Amino acid sequence: MLKGIPPVVSPDLMHLLMKMGHGDEIVIADGNFPGDSKAQQIVRADGLGVLEILEAVLKFLPIDKFVDDPVAVMKPVNAKDPEPPIWKNFRRLLEMGEGRRIELTQVERFEFYEKAEAAYCIVATSESALYANIILKKGVVTPQA
Repeated sequence: MLKGIPPVVSPDLMHLLMKMGHGDEIVIADGNFPGDSKAQQIVRADGLGVLEILEAVLKFLPIDKFVDDPVAVMKPVNAKDPEPPIWKNFRRLLEMGEGRRIELTQVERFEFYEKAEAAYCIVATSESALYANIILKKGVVTPQA
């Protein structure tokens, strides 16, 4: 164990986060997401939820400031459905982690799958909330003044 690393961050996840570069994307997926069939690289986070992983990942991963849509979520299939409640928590964690408001870009289901296939890695959780999938584009770490 190391100091300051949340226990939900496995060695495999930390390794992949460390290897990611500017513009690489990571998917944090719910339990219904077809992660194994979509992933270039997959990290299992069985027994954990998307919010636990998202909060931990945001301690290390800067969100890209140089693109219009650095965070994507899967748009509900039925446009008449209300916004998935977990999205409010996504926004809260992103704002806490980044110190700024970040919009969630809604992506159609099959387009989301294509983006996931191109992502650097997928973290497969046991999250049971619907539409609890999120894609984060890595930004840069700037030197401290």
